[in-house]
Amino acid sequence: MKLTKYALQILLTSLILTSIACTIFVGGPDYSTLPSIPVSTEAVESIKEEMKRAFDAGLETGVVTFNLTEPQITSYLALRLQTDQALQQTDKTPLISNPQVYLRDGQMQIYGKTQQGIFAANIGIIVSVGVDEAGQPKIEIVSADFGPFPAPEGLKDAITVIIKEAYTGSLGPVATGLRIQTITIANGVMTITGRIR
Repeated sequence: MKLTKYALQILLTSLILTSIACTIFVGGPDYSTLPSIPVSTEAVESIKEEMKRAFDAGLETGVVTFNLTEPQITSYLALRLQTDQALQQTDKTPLISNPQVYLRDGQMQIYGKTQQGIFAANIGIIVSVGVDEAGQPKIEIVSADFGPFPAPEGLKDAITVIIKEAYTGSLGPVATGLRIQTITIANGVMTITGRIR
């Protein structure tokens, strides 16, 4: 009888400790059927090379066209999420871990994982990217699915800042001399076309 009593207590204690140490997945959008996009510093560096190529070609014609790929944008976002405190939770973990950015059907689709305490969920953010009257990128969040979690405060502003900084940071000083005419998203590529002022 005593042995059974201790066995039950040990079992209950083990279950409680195991549940505390584990992360509990609570849902969110399923993006497991989409291909995994690799993250690398080389992809981030290649953005600068693409910009230089586009501007060198644009000096002759006045028209600048450059392409950003899913690996480039995914790598840029992953790096920013790890280093930018504004994009981190209070415990210094990124707001989104393992980001994956897909450029499909005229939209930027951002997926990843988020964690609050012992609960983890998949997230999905659909972003529309266009051009405003001033020839600057216009970013609008179409939808944000954080599973059972509420979307974090300032999410729209944070995503907008990342995308605009990717644009202006990559272009550097020449960004002031470029007026964007079109942004097209299809088949894993974002094509940005503009004129040098």
